[in-house]
Amino acid sequence: SIPLLQAARKKNSLNLLELTEAELEEQFVRGDGPGGQATNKTNNCVVLKHIPSGIVVKCHQTRSVEKNRKIAREILQEKVDLFYKGEDSDVFKEKKASEKQKQEKKRRAKENLERKKVFKEMQQLDKE
Repeated sequence: SIPLLQAARKKNSLNLLELTEAELEEQFVRGDGPGGQATNKTNNCVVLKHIPSGIVVKCHQTRSVEKNRKIAREILQEKVDLFYKGEDSDVFKEKKASEKQKQEKKRRAKENLERKKVFKEMQQLDKE
């Protein structure tokens, strides 16, 4: 099973719950990680909190405050959708489907590897 809030951040979700600005609390803080002066001297990391659910998102993907605000809202909207809808959420369903595809791909690769192994064994027997 997938932890619900980790399934967030999928692009194709359409039926997400709408967020109102009154429900959000926004802060701008200094980011962390590599970047030296660009990170240490600018408050371009966005911390967004959805007050009714208590979900907090921190976004410092770009150096632009506006882009970080937009990205943080997208992530928060998906996490809030997962929080309220749970397994009925489109985000959860997409994550589940992609996980299933990944498992199928692994299974096929394993089968192909087995076939190659058997083929090589047959060749070895033919040479003897």
